[in-house]
Amino acid sequence: MTHLFDPISLRGLTFANRVWVSPMCQYSANDGVIGDWHMAHLGAFATGGAGLIVAEATGVVPEGRISIGCPGLYNDTQLQAWKRITDFVHTQGVKIGVQLAHAGRKAGTTRPGSDHHMATPEEGGWQAVAPSPIAFPGYPEPRELSIDDIKALVKSFGTAARRAVEAGFDLVEIHAAHGYLIHEFYSPLSNMRSDEYGGSFENRTRFLKEVVSEVRSAIPEAMPLFVRISASDWSEGGWSEGESILLAPELTALGVDLIDVSSGGNVSKAKITVGPGYQVHFADSIRNAGGAVTSTVGLITDPLQAEEIISTGKADAIMMGREFLRNPRWPLHAAAVLGQEVKWPIQLERAKL
Repeated sequence: MTHLFDPISLRGLTFANRVWVSPMCQYSANDGVIGDWHMAHLGAFATGGAGLIVAEATGVVPEGRISIGCPGLYNDTQLQAWKRITDFVHTQGVKIGVQLAHAGRKAGTTRPGSDHHMATPEEGGWQAVAPSPIAFPGYPEPRELSIDDIKALVKSFGTAARRAVEAGFDLVEIHAAHGYLIHEFYSPLSNMRSDEYGGSFENRTRFLKEVVSEVRSAIPEAMPLFVRISASDWSEGGWSEGESILLAPELTALGVDLIDVSSGGNVSKAKITVGPGYQVHFADSIRNAGGAVTSTVGLITDPLQAEEIISTGKADAIMMGREFLRNPRWPLHAAAVLGQEVKWPIQLERAKL
């Protein structure tokens, strides 16, 4: 018996299987508005049998975008562009979520392929903000956020979440990983504040928990809420796996339904031992010691590998990125390898083995 294609229910939503598309930046929006590329990109996953698609990091304010080519959900034009995508995904019986984000000190870059890294004001660039005025290597020094700024950003996450609901998304994921703003707050390597948002574990995680509470109150009770975290900074003195285990039940108590477990991103030259499934043990710990529902991500490419993770209880779902870029219909392939019967779109059935 296989388990990768077992359904899973969270709040009022049931996912057909545990093979999910991880959010992946495309740098293809204009003024935060997505277009035809996103329809082709996300639509391919929808026809490929994924149980869930999570759309890429989407800024809750203009200055929260990673690059000038990243999408947003801070105006109604962006909302309507996303609705075209969600409507199509739903015709395929697939669920879709959006990752709401603020890039913090790593915001304001050009699109990939440019001959320079940071976008100029003429190109639409801006000064980044952060918990403390500490630059990430290769980026300019950010402006330190005031208490009023922090409170306003918490509200912006809630406003974007309400737009996500109106745009037809089935769930919201809060991006609190990879060295972006929320991660910058909870990591002691990037947060040197001495107020209620800095210092202790409780203070460093306060911004994340306030955002969670705001978003939870902005979306329907039946809608799942995910949070992606970096379980470790992979660096001495940084955020640790043990702290992630402590954080998990606090997030669950605030209404988080799944922790999407990644790692790294806040230290430019962290020594990370990379290999197939190299982050699975973090999801395992947070699930089985922290008591949370988890997904795992990172160099998961083989159906038997994915099946082993689920069947042994190391995680509840698999998030995949690059493998979906290589093969947007990977779940259909995986089902064949595992001997699992799944429904194919009628347009593709002639290719079914």
